[in-house]
Amino acid sequence: MVTAIVFIKADVARIPEVAEQVAAIAGVSEVYSVTGGLDLIAMIRVAHHDELATVIPDHVNRVPGVLSTETHIAFRAYSTHDLEAAFSLGQEDGV
Repeated sequence: MVTAIVFIKADVARIPEVAEQVAAIAGVSEVYSVTGGLDLIAMIRVAHHDELATVIPDHVNRVPGVLSTETHIAFRAYSTHDLEAAFSLGQEDGV
């Protein structure tokens, strides 16, 4: 499994429609609206690296309202358990 994180800048007036269209693309597992210099972040999960060349430039980049993308390939995934432990550091139980 290959995971790519795609930062998307979109036409501000079309963010909800862009997000829905990107989320409907095969290989896109999640789309998040975010604050900061980006508008959306898409998680792409495909079986083979070559499939990224189809999903991102052939589909994501062609969604009307997508202005630009920046793609990051994940090297390693850490278990949900490890992430939960990292985020709970310093928190009391039940908080």
